[in-house]
Amino acid sequence: MATRIRLQRHGKKSKAFYHIVAADSRSKRDGKFIEKLGIYNPNTNPATIDINFDRTLSWVQVGAEMSDTARAILSYKGVLYKNHLIKGIAKGALTAEQVEEKFAVWLAEKDNKITGKKDGLAKNEASDRAARLKAEVLANEARAVAVEAKNNPVEVVEEAPVAEEAAEEVVEETAVAEPVEAEEVVEEAPVAEETAVAESVEAEAPAEEAASEEETPAAE
Repeated sequence: MATRIRLQRHGKKSKAFYHIVAADSRSKRDGKFIEKLGIYNPNTNPATIDINFDRTLSWVQVGAEMSDTARAILSYKGVLYKNHLIKGIAKGALTAEQVEEKFAVWLAEKDNKITGKKDGLAKNEASDRAARLKAEVLANEARAVAVEAKNNPVEVVEEAPVAEEAAEEVVEETAVAEPVEAEEVVEEAPVAEETAVAESVEAEAPAEEAASEEETPAAE
C-alpha cells in the first residue's frame, strides 16, 4: 500500500489544529492512520510545530508521499534536508560526521532565525500595547474634559449685549459729531454776514458826510 504523510484536522471550527500522521493514501482525511508523527498549530505566532523527527525521517526514507502542507512543514523542521544529506553518504560524497556537522550548523541558523522572529514579535507587541495604553489615556482625558465642560458650562451669552452696546456707542458718537460740525458752519455764516454789513455801513458813512458838507454852503 502507498503511505502518505498528511494533516488530520482537529479542534474547533475557528481554532483548528492538526495532527501530522502517516496514513494509507486510500483512507479518508480524518480517518484511520498508521502512526501519529506530530502536531501543527497555526493559531500561534509563529506556528507551533512538534514532530517526532526520527520517525518522520524514517517514513521519508522509505518513500512515503507527502501532501503539500506536510512537505512544507517537514522542510521547515529540516527533515527533508537531513534526508538529502544522508543520500550524500550513500553516494560517497559525505561521511556521517560531516552530515551531523552540516545539519548542526543548519539547526543553529534556523534557531537564530526563529529566536529573532520571536524577539521582533515581542517588541512589536510591547510597542503596540504602549500605543494602545497611550491612546486610551488620551481618550480618557478628552472624555473627562467633555464631562467637565458639560457639568460647568461657560456662559458666553452675556458677551453679545456688550458688543451691541459698544456698537450703539459708536453710532451715537458718530451722530453727535456730525451735528456739531454743521452748527459750527451755521455759526460761522452770521459772522461773515455781520462783517460785510459793517464794511458797507462804513463805506456809506463818508459819503453821507460829504453830501451834508456840500449842502451847508448853499444854505448860507
